[in-house]
Amino acid sequence: MNIEIISGSPRKDSVTHRIALHLLKLARQKTKHHIDIIDVREWELPLLQQETIDDIENAPVQLQPLAKRIFSANAFILITPEYNGSYTSALKTLFDLFPHQKRKAFGIVTASTGSMGGMRASQQLHLFINALLGIPSPFMLITPFVDKKFGTGGELLDPLFEKQVATFMGEFLWLSEKLAPL
Repeated sequence: MNIEIISGSPRKDSVTHRIALHLLKLARQKTKHHIDIIDVREWELPLLQQETIDDIENAPVQLQPLAKRIFSANAFILITPEYNGSYTSALKTLFDLFPHQKRKAFGIVTASTGSMGGMRASQQLHLFINALLGIPSPFMLITPFVDKKFGTGGELLDPLFEKQVATFMGEFLWLSEKLAPL
């Protein structure tokens, strides 16, 4: 099974990317599945595109490696900071390009440096995942004070948060494995 962690912050020194690094390491310890990170900062995503991409050959040459990863993914973990009560436009643009994600599991991870942890963004992501025909895991990872919970290399700084991370990952992997094709 292929799982892609989508690091959805376009900011140069993204603190939410720290969670992606932590979850990648944790997932590789917990499972033998192929798991990697798609960082939106590494791709030139076209804005206001006219066409969606529904197969690798249909993708522009510069996006074909990304298309291959998206289409071969069985599940996604979406990680985003909260921007104005929602998820980032970079995350939306990515899945506007590749909108057909029928019956794939999605894990929702939101974060902020404040006390709400991206709670409103998580609600918006539920609606978005439903529109993609994906299946959101009911166990989300809402991360307040993200800059105090994760170090720059993805290390967990707050041991009290370990249980939430483990529960999220365990439940996401369970759902992903149940939905993955045989």
